[in-house]
Amino acid sequence: MYILGDIGNSDIKLFLVNKKDRILKRTSLISKNINDKNLDKKIKFLIKDIKKVEKILFCSVVPKSFNLIKKYFHKKTKIRCYEIKNLNLSSLIKIKVNYKQAGSDRLANAISLQNGKDNFIILDFGTATTFDVVEKKYYRGGIIAPGVKISLDTLSDKASLIPQIDLKKIRNIVGNNTISAVRSGFFWGYIGLIDNIINLIKKETRKSFKLVITGGYSDLFRKSLKTRVIQNKDITIKGLIKIAKLIK
Repeated sequence: MYILGDIGNSDIKLFLVNKKDRILKRTSLISKNINDKNLDKKIKFLIKDIKKVEKILFCSVVPKSFNLIKKYFHKKTKIRCYEIKNLNLSSLIKIKVNYKQAGSDRLANAISLQNGKDNFIILDFGTATTFDVVEKKYYRGGIIAPGVKISLDTLSDKASLIPQIDLKKIRNIVGNNTISAVRSGFFWGYIGLIDNIINLIKKETRKSFKLVITGGYSDLFRKSLKTRVIQNKDITIKGLIKIAKLIK
């Protein structure tokens, strides 16, 4: 059994995976609530006997949270808890950017899709809205734009007359009240941002790409983009499963 995880700024996703690469269970916790007590609850949900765990691997963009989790697992299992950058990933993908600055989750996503023949743009609606470019066996780099939710929350926090709003698809461009105006601005604004960036990537690289979308808001935007999309909400864990094979 393996425990694999994705440590993000907002939440931490945990997975129990067997040797046949099947995801047996999954759970999550809010990143700011991480402590031994909460981890105990989540691990007990994943597996009753933690001694059956053979490998532990995470991708993390929050070093402090990973260090807490690493100490937790060392105390419970004495097994080394790896972060993917502890491993040599060159056999899985060729990285053309500053390795230290490449987000681990973005590398896991790229490794998940890399097949040596297709080009991909990976659009991830996370804390940030990220675009990652995979050209056959290479991770070329990407773009980081403001996240949808954090931008919406910031607007509500900073503008006293704008309430907290749940974002929805909106047909009309021109809003007739504050809520519809904000929904239009965010929905059609992000559609414009995404379509424009995808076109600029194609123009700069002079290549065609398959567009894969993931993350919390992928459901909202997937049918409104000009480019045909493939939705894959398990892209990160599938990358971690590939990477876990490097651990001997």
